[in-house]
Amino acid sequence: MIAAYPNAMPLQGLAGGLLIGLAAAVMLLGLGRIAGVSGLAARATGITGAGAPRGVAIAFVLGLPLGALIIALMTGGIEARFPPSIWPLVIGGLLVGFGTRLGSGCTSGHGVCGLSRLSPRSMLATALFMASGFATVGLLRAGGLL
Repeated sequence: MIAAYPNAMPLQGLAGGLLIGLAAAVMLLGLGRIAGVSGLAARATGITGAGAPRGVAIAFVLGLPLGALIIALMTGGIEARFPPSIWPLVIGGLLVGFGTRLGSGCTSGHGVCGLSRLSPRSMLATALFMASGFATVGLLRAGGLL
């Protein structure tokens, strides 16, 4: 346990990271496709016709909440906290969707798959994702919201 982070779960984080890497490797080596969630979600919903076969995209997207459900059932539950109003989630989701289209991919596509392929575009996108996250946390802490 890390003293500054009493709720840290490093072994579970390592296991999750290994599974994400395995899924990305299977997609890339098995299908020649990037395991970017925004692209797979767009393909699964029919927003785009490009990318992985639609059945694969649907299975991948459905596997995300199903995997969480399986872990919740195996471990006795997952604690989740949501804001009292749904609007921050809706607005945040729309902004994330806009950003993924603008940036030609999401954090999983650029951060996991793009970095592993040494893609310059993904390196820049991931650096911007991280810088934006750091700045957001800094602003929220400075404003007393965190």
